[in-house]
Amino acid sequence: MRFVIVTGMSGAGKSTTLKMLEDIGFFCVDNLPPILIKKFAQICYSSDSGINKVALGIDIRGGNLFTEFLSEIKKLEEEGYELEVLFLDANDMTLIKRYKETRRKHPLVIEGRIQHGIDKERKILEEAKKRANYIIDTSKLLTRELKVELSKIFIEGKKYENLIITVLSFGFKYGMPSDADLVFDVRFLPNPYYIPELRQKTGNEKEIKDYVMQWEVSNKFIDKLEDMISFLIPNYIQEGKNQLVIAIGCTGGKHRSVTLANELFSRLIKQEYSINIYHRDVEKDGTDRLK
Repeated sequence: MRFVIVTGMSGAGKSTTLKMLEDIGFFCVDNLPPILIKKFAQICYSSDSGINKVALGIDIRGGNLFTEFLSEIKKLEEEGYELEVLFLDANDMTLIKRYKETRRKHPLVIEGRIQHGIDKERKILEEAKKRANYIIDTSKLLTRELKVELSKIFIEGKKYENLIITVLSFGFKYGMPSDADLVFDVRFLPNPYYIPELRQKTGNEKEIKDYVMQWEVSNKFIDKLEDMISFLIPNYIQEGKNQLVIAIGCTGGKHRSVTLANELFSRLIKQEYSINIYHRDVEKDGTDRLK
């Protein structure tokens, strides 16, 4: 029996996650009051239930009953039940945007600002997050990327480190990414913009990759960057960080930064971290002279 409790911040993707788990064979129940978890588990674990995979959605909509969440889990574990807790999170900016797009009210705010509800909910869920076996930050995840993360945990059985890495290329001329944890400037590398036949191509194309990576300085940089990131990641995991955004920038975000971001991504993915790549400015075609 695999008994998974799905909880987390309102708006972080719990309903979507339950649907995905249902698609891979889980029997899913949403918004069950925590006080009923034990009774539900007893039914599922009974020999005649015919159920071997269960996902139970628990969230703040349970009101005051949510305070029973951790105590009910502890009681079950003391009786020998094996439970897994999946906690879904997202940053405040993302949650606010999702609420505005759907025009929904935060469950803890009848009137007033969404931010107040988010702050209150984070405090209530603090201990639940600490108890979680898996934490997925959905701030930057597309639906298909969330499905990949769930597959790693619940189908492939891979070790999950609760850290999702995003390698991001960008152009300084369009502004630095506000959510970046680490920013690296590669404007010191030779710029293919000044080669007429390469100007309209991007770092996703072989011609640009070959041009950028032909220089010794480019290879030394990516080797040193990989070494540093590989050192930092285990320490970030130990510290409890759930989202790491590594931003690599050049002037326009089209050639050098894209090439180096792709190269870093290809190296880190071999280490089986949860990693995504995003080229923020690659499709922008600035008309002014790049420097």
